[in-house]
Amino acid sequence: MFISLLKGWKFQMLSIAQEDQARDTVEIHLPDQRVYCGPRGATVASFLRALPEWDNPPIMGAVVNNELRELTYSINMEARVRPVTMADADGALIYRRSLIFLLEVAFDDLFSPAVLTVDHSVSSGGYFCQVTGRDALSLEELATLKRHMYQLVEQDLPLERSVVPLAEAREIFAARKMTEKVRLLKFRQKDNLVLYSIGDHRDYHHGYMVPSTGYLRWFDLRPLDHQGFVLQYPRRHSPKDLQPMPDYPKLLVSFRQYSGWLERLGVQNVGALNEVINTGRIREVILVAEALHEQQVAEIASKIVERSKTARIVLIAGPSSSGKTTTSKRLAVQLLAQGISPYPMEMDNYFVERERTPLDENGQYDFERLEALDTTLLADHLKRLIAGEEVQIPKFDFKAGRSRPGEVVQLMKDQMIILEGIHGINPHLLPDFAPEEAFRIYVSCLTQLNLDRHNRISTTDTRLLRRIARDARERGYSAQNTISRWESVRRGEKRHIFPYQENADVLFNSALVYELAGLKPLVEPLLRQVPFGTPEYIEAKRLLAFLEWFLPIDLDLVPDNSILREFIGGSILNEFLLWERYHD
Repeated sequence: MFISLLKGWKFQMLSIAQEDQARDTVEIHLPDQRVYCGPRGATVASFLRALPEWDNPPIMGAVVNNELRELTYSINMEARVRPVTMADADGALIYRRSLIFLLEVAFDDLFSPAVLTVDHSVSSGGYFCQVTGRDALSLEELATLKRHMYQLVEQDLPLERSVVPLAEAREIFAARKMTEKVRLLKFRQKDNLVLYSIGDHRDYHHGYMVPSTGYLRWFDLRPLDHQGFVLQYPRRHSPKDLQPMPDYPKLLVSFRQYSGWLERLGVQNVGALNEVINTGRIREVILVAEALHEQQVAEIASKIVERSKTARIVLIAGPSSSGKTTTSKRLAVQLLAQGISPYPMEMDNYFVERERTPLDENGQYDFERLEALDTTLLADHLKRLIAGEEVQIPKFDFKAGRSRPGEVVQLMKDQMIILEGIHGINPHLLPDFAPEEAFRIYVSCLTQLNLDRHNRISTTDTRLLRRIARDARERGYSAQNTISRWESVRRGEKRHIFPYQENADVLFNSALVYELAGLKPLVEPLLRQVPFGTPEYIEAKRLLAFLEWFLPIDLDLVPDNSILREFIGGSILNEFLLWERYHD
């Protein structure tokens, strides 16, 4: 029996019977000062089920004495406990990871020996999944799979956790012909592996899971593009609701292109990447990966040239740490090579004065809203520049929150403006411009290199690791500083960037197959410095566990014009004198 105690209540003198009882019970202390008492050794879930808000939003885990724990974790001593819900980043990951395992089990029950692969995410909330070894699932088969998943949920089957020796794990995966998992474990430094089971199904999933299938009540399976389907899950802001799923034709094309690149390189998972590094063939992979990037930038430049009679503005947008700066400079080089002189403009110079800056729901300045820009002035300057007039470009003083006079500019005949900023593909940025007057590019890091068929690598994690490396080098920020700001950055992206990604004329995928092996030696020491007990420690620990799967590479192998150089330093494009020369 679990008893809620009043705030400030303390034990008084205890009788012998009370002392015996006290030794058999233990207290947990919640952040709001509530205290719950229950049997020593009971699971944290047993304590938290006594909360009135247990299912609103649903609790997926808990932070116990500053460590993230599963709900099956036993409370054996007095503890500070913070519930982790589906509205939290860690809770959402626990739910989605467990949902993938549920899908895997149901698929194996119905369609084995066909292979299910969980690929990239879609922004409405879901994972794109593909099937090999047979035709794509029909609508009827997809409906059957969904029904079977719900049957497993109704049975409330336990997800049992076990730790097995590494040799045993290899034998398990070899017997199931999961060659990519066997290859991944070849380079594992620890001598054991955590496996999870649902009935007779056993697999490795990177991270914590829910206690049983009964927790996984909100999902859907939706066909996509006749080649696969989406495992849809709720978003954090509405943990029990599924969002409408729009079409993603351009995004899917970009993902398929990158998948083709990985296939061409022979590096479709981390195990294969580690083998390439271990055998000394990583230089070849780096050169080909960079060549594929350059080829794509050249193709984009050719499309811009074709549109240059009507489109004098190139708009470049993308989420944080997607590589927009390097992409814009490499694009400028390609445009120069094809006879077009680019002039770079910074959208940030068109911020409104500080007192006109909109506020967010917490009363803080919201610099990521479109209303934080003087779009009227920006549109006027663009029109006048295109018309050949002289324009004095503003220079925004971020410290003072004021706009100052900047350089006076007059474009040469047929010179093209490259305007980079997060709102570049927002249709409300330049409402008086016809669509054909601008060429819009969306840059994002859309990795499809996964640990194995069921453990995907989040594009968000890749961008965060990029940002940690760059912030430490350029701004002197600690990893703790960067992680603490990341939630706000992500919130702004979801509101102001991702809804408009399909407005782009082209999508440029800035992901590099080898980059996490390059970021590892720089980022690991930074993550280890995040202090225990801070909110950022849990995220740092998760990222460190993730990076353990990668072998490091020598950073001298990274070309000096690579997008990765934007984050690790040493980019030759920082000294791009042609850029200034051609717009003086």
